[in-house]
Amino acid sequence: MPDNSLLSGIREFGAAEMHRGWRLDHFLAMNLPQLSRSRLQGLIAQGRVTLNGETIGDPNKRVKPADVVAISIPPPQPAAPQPQNIPLAIRYEDSDLIVIDKPAGLVVHPAAGNLDGTLVNAVLAHCGDSLPGIGGVARPGIVHRLDKDTSGLLVVAKNERAMRSLAKQFAAHAVERVYNAVVWGCPRSYEGVVEGNLGRNPFDRKRMAVLRGQGKPARTHYRVLEKFGKGRDAAAQAFAALLDCRLETGRTHQIRVHLAHIGHPLIGDSTYGRSRQPPRAKTQAEATAYGLAGNFPRQALHAGVLGFVHPSQHAKLRFESPWPEDFARLVKVLRGLGEE
Repeated sequence: MPDNSLLSGIREFGAAEMHRGWRLDHFLAMNLPQLSRSRLQGLIAQGRVTLNGETIGDPNKRVKPADVVAISIPPPQPAAPQPQNIPLAIRYEDSDLIVIDKPAGLVVHPAAGNLDGTLVNAVLAHCGDSLPGIGGVARPGIVHRLDKDTSGLLVVAKNERAMRSLAKQFAAHAVERVYNAVVWGCPRSYEGVVEGNLGRNPFDRKRMAVLRGQGKPARTHYRVLEKFGKGRDAAAQAFAALLDCRLETGRTHQIRVHLAHIGHPLIGDSTYGRSRQPPRAKTQAEATAYGLAGNFPRQALHAGVLGFVHPSQHAKLRFESPWPEDFARLVKVLRGLGEE
């Protein structure tokens, strides 16, 4: 077996006349026979390949003579995540599953850039030898995930039966998932459904986007719970709002992309939104609220409710998670906008 660790780093290859019209992934496979075509396509999708200095996300891109193709190959990951003693907030546990209240900042499973220190590493340490291999070596027990900076409830399977049952419930959209989100502004309709296929942004492969005719179908139901900073004029646009979001599907970054798509990105979401220019603060409450919202360090999204049918008991389980301290403070300060 070749030592693929020697491949890590940036590699450059020049195209000759014989390569005219070759697919980008074919050209790279010829130059890097140690890596599979699927692995190379994955690196292209991650934005790790450039053509004449321009990032290319399409493996079908054709090369021409004198083109220079560069690829950044990350160091190889361990064959399997290793147990690490990381504290977990366990809300429920039995022989089939664990329900965990994940804090913001904790990555769910190892990946490029986060090879350890993840929830998977913590669960492996907690469960001992029973978990490895359940649902795959790289992501043992993981049925669904939350983004690094999203807090809240997540279920992990502890055996294959539980893994199959939970995966089937997620696929059938039978799992109850309710999120609270604080967004810029307030949707005109106090209840609604956002629909739009989600897929990789063709101009930035690290981001997702609503696409026409491509991607996977996605539906997000939302309801406005509170609006903040209505001002003296009842028709004035609110500064921010607290939403209840329910997932009908579970695509990557779904709530974040859908809410940004309708013009109300999450406060603190540096990927899909940006700070709004607040009006001039006239009170100390306004100055505090505008400052906190504009500098909130993560997307204001919390997975507060998780409900599913137990794989072996066949009874409905439902869990609720209180807001973490940073989220609760944000809402409290925004409520102060209504005070004179």
